[in-house]
Amino acid sequence: MPILNRASELQPEVAEWRRHLHQNPELLYDVHGTAAFVADKLKEFGCDVIKTGLGRTGVVGIIKGNRGEGPVVGFRADMDALPIHEASGKPWASKIPGKMHACGHDGHTAMLLGAAKYLAETRNFKGSIAVIFQPAEEGGGGAREMVEDGMMDIFGISQVYGMHNHPGMNVGTFSTRKGAVMAAADQFDIEIVGRSGHAAQPHKSVDPVLAAAHVVVALQSIAARETDPLKSVVVTVTTIHGGDAYNVIPDSVKLTGTVRTLLPELRDMAEARIGEIVNGVALAMGAKAKVTYKRGYPVTINHEAETEFSLDVLRKVVGPHAVSDAFPPAMGAEDFSYMLEARPGSFVFIGNGDTANLHNSAYDFNDEIIPYGISYWVTLAETALAA
Repeated sequence: MPILNRASELQPEVAEWRRHLHQNPELLYDVHGTAAFVADKLKEFGCDVIKTGLGRTGVVGIIKGNRGEGPVVGFRADMDALPIHEASGKPWASKIPGKMHACGHDGHTAMLLGAAKYLAETRNFKGSIAVIFQPAEEGGGGAREMVEDGMMDIFGISQVYGMHNHPGMNVGTFSTRKGAVMAAADQFDIEIVGRSGHAAQPHKSVDPVLAAAHVVVALQSIAARETDPLKSVVVTVTTIHGGDAYNVIPDSVKLTGTVRTLLPELRDMAEARIGEIVNGVALAMGAKAKVTYKRGYPVTINHEAETEFSLDVLRKVVGPHAVSDAFPPAMGAEDFSYMLEARPGSFVFIGNGDTANLHNSAYDFNDEIIPYGISYWVTLAETALAA
């Protein structure tokens, strides 16, 4: 099955929706305008059920097939933007300074709306499709909030699928993999406490800056010397704050950073070793330390059977030559992981072409890929819920 003719026909209209959303970006859970836009469209399409306010500002639409009773399959898109000042130069660039759709969530939302319109017109399946529009993917855990609000049980969702655009992959191509596809993302705060003094008399103080420097270096041993080279862990110190004067050794230094892992056991190891290393180094330098470790999004793990099913559907849509089952695991994180913990499913990547990278001020979603995304969603629905 090639790209659907109706998907190509819908492309200009869906691109207009996408550009409207791009001009009006909203952050985290404050996506009231976007959610209202989505709900209005779902009502216009004739969705059988429209539920707002799930996960604070999420929206779910239910489209019932005309081929009889059957399971409910969920398709998810994210709605929130990023706190970045746009520099794309596009006519539809953000109207709101300091906010932009730099990750393509505007395109994800628009493509799923396009699929919802198509499916509501045809209803050529049994059971129901739940189109899920979630807030706060960019650090707020909106997927977790929707799951905790009971979304899966309320609508009886049995499987759930997601899709994300990928700059650098050719237009008309898709990629994914079974198992871990994106990393867990954790954060840590470290405070190293010494004793302040004159910079010309360091022997009369306990220098937390020196201890902090040793901590930064020592933390790299977790990846370099304590982890199997064939497995992945990233420990990165991203901020260091301490002192206010050229000639004063400060009382304390604060560091923050992130940990990325693809295996639960490595996540546990990294958390434990950060505490041990920081406290050990501080003690060796005569200082004291406090470590606060905060777990964020879990590993995004694609279920085997559902991922193979997704790959089969993608091969129908664009042909085997344009589909890869060997997407390299990414150390970025994705809160769709919470939905995949709650229900089996898969997360796939759609090529965005030769564009600026995600989270870049020059990025823009490529409207050429809209028919491919709609075709995937529709073919997935009609295949998963075949009469």
